[in-house]
Amino acid sequence: MPTSPPHPAPSRRARPALSRRALFRWSTITVTGAVTVGLTACAATDDEPEPDPLLSAAARARTDAATATALAATTPDLADALTAIADERAAHAEALDTEISRAAGVTDSTAPPPTTTAPAPTGPAPSVEELRARLTDSQRGAADLARTQRGFRAGLLGSISAACAAHTEVLLP
Repeated sequence: MPTSPPHPAPSRRARPALSRRALFRWSTITVTGAVTVGLTACAATDDEPEPDPLLSAAARARTDAATATALAATTPDLADALTAIADERAAHAEALDTEISRAAGVTDSTAPPPTTTAPAPTGPAPSVEELRARLTDSQRGAADLARTQRGFRAGLLGSISAACAAHTEVLLP
């Protein structure tokens, strides 16, 4: 049997040293990758929900109700109309609070009792013109917000807007 010549031992080639340029490229790629992963992780974990847009409308309704109540005490000739406005704006606040709770998935057993009254206005007594201006702002705000919502929410806001317009045109002289 012929014997095959032994295989020569593999020669160790000298490894080229890592050049500065190559080191710079690799470190740039590594840093860029780490920053990208970090920013992506930060964006992905930002789970803080945005506040419900109806919160501002509910706050306006409570403030309008408190203003109308304060005016009813100082303006006896408009007391009936102002009481009706206060009652209806309080009902608007309650309906908005109910919708906010429903959308948040809060059930009646876990929901805190809604605040249906705002603190009485401080400072000088409000005037009928100020209430009219507040109701006009509330009417516009509800109408603008209704355009951004869908379904029941849009209808609720549209109804509130219409009620505020009726208050300023019919109930307030």
